Amino acid sequence: MYKPTNVLLITADDLNYNSVGAYGCEVENITPNLDKLAAGGIRFNRGYVNIAVCQPSRQSIMTGRYPRTNGSLGFEPIKDGVPTLTEQLHHAGYLNGILGKEIHLKPTNRFFWDYFVTEGDLASGWGIGRDPKLFYSFTKEFIQKAEREGKPFFLMANSHDPHRPFAGSDQEKNAWGADLPVFTREITPEEVTVPAFLPDLPEVRREIAEYYTSVYRLDQTVGAILLALEESGQRENTLVMFLSDNGMALPFAKSNCYLNSNKTPWIVSWPNSIKAGRVDDAHFISGIDYMPTILHALRLPEVEGMDGKSFLPLLEGRTQSNRTMVFTEFHRIFAGIDYPMRGVQEGDFGYIVNFWSDGEHQIRGDAASGRTYAAMKEGAASDAFVYERLRHYEYRVPEELYDLKADPDALINLIDDPKYAELVARLKSQLHRNMRQTNDHLLERYEGTFLNQ
Repeated sequence: MYKPTNVLLITADDLNYNSVGAYGCEVENITPNLDKLAAGGIRFNRGYVNIAVCQPSRQSIMTGRYPRTNGSLGFEPIKDGVPTLTEQLHHAGYLNGILGKEIHLKPTNRFFWDYFVTEGDLASGWGIGRDPKLFYSFTKEFIQKAEREGKPFFLMANSHDPHRPFAGSDQEKNAWGADLPVFTREITPEEVTVPAFLPDLPEVRREIAEYYTSVYRLDQTVGAILLALEESGQRENTLVMFLSDNGMALPFAKSNCYLNSNKTPWIVSWPNSIKAGRVDDAHFISGIDYMPTILHALRLPEVEGMDGKSFLPLLEGRTQSNRTMVFTEFHRIFAGIDYPMRGVQEGDFGYIVNFWSDGEHQIRGDAASGRTYAAMKEGAASDAFVYERLRHYEYRVPEELYDLKADPDALINLIDDPKYAELVARLKSQLHRNMRQTNDHLLERYEGTFLNQ
């Protein structure tokens, strides 16, 4: 007799793909719980989100659609009539629960939550979305509710780490005063490696250490959630996925279309269904694929209009020949201030078009708060490398091309190298096809300005 599978989705907030031990992080023992989860299932090395900012990223995951097709380009609700994963699960008899970040899935009535811990419940005095003990208690309470009601469950557990303000930072104290979420391990500047896309300045290194202190606490939260699941006796019948909504909130990561913006650690564990210790280096999967994959895994009907496709065959050890590229986009950081971008990565090469880049407009966002951006502003006055990096971050250029295998931190723009002209033309054509298929509102502008350059 078929027993419905439970689903647990654990998300990080602003976690870079390579900040996890299993993904090569050099900070010793930074993510033991995530590493254990990866060892017990499958780790995707080409997992992506389609947009690198919180609400539209999460709403893409939960609708199987690009932001430009579900209607949420920034911090807006999805369009009326767009089906959601939790709507389908609700109709199939599932109990739906969410821990934190429910404000980033709008409108609320389209997501059919039976149990939710709101931002207010996680506010000051409640751990501010960063207390592993609270996540343990809430997860346990939700699973017990599902057991009492005799229903399979879907739980979306959303850590607020390692989103700003970072653990132990001045920014954190300024935000919340004395009633701060606790942390049990402080990562020191000497322990970290500054990402190559940032200058290695003392204040930058200090902020990277604060970020990793938050990463360690995130991992403790993951461990607490999984412990509650294990103690419930439901672990063997639960499909667990872990991913981040976007990259770290620092220049050249979050709110862009770089590798460090959209690539995410993506781990799947499903006892008795997925062989432990597998690594997939070949196939591209993205946020829009989450909803169709879950529906497929649970033997539920497909939903029309989704842009994503199920990667259940990959979980089962098969291959999918069409998973050779991924498309990314960006629209706006704050209401009324647009920074439209589109990107495509095929194999090891990534092409980005920055519609907004004209040498005058300057990018803004929370990546420009904190120590790193201020240190770059100060360092630019006396260091030519820092000056050039800062100017490129703030103003960009209309088109970019990177060899992401040789240059994952996007330091060498190859767009004008004649050796890559044929590759650029192919990537532009792939992006054009995607924009045409999705009725992208920037299609005509792309055709008129970039396609045939």
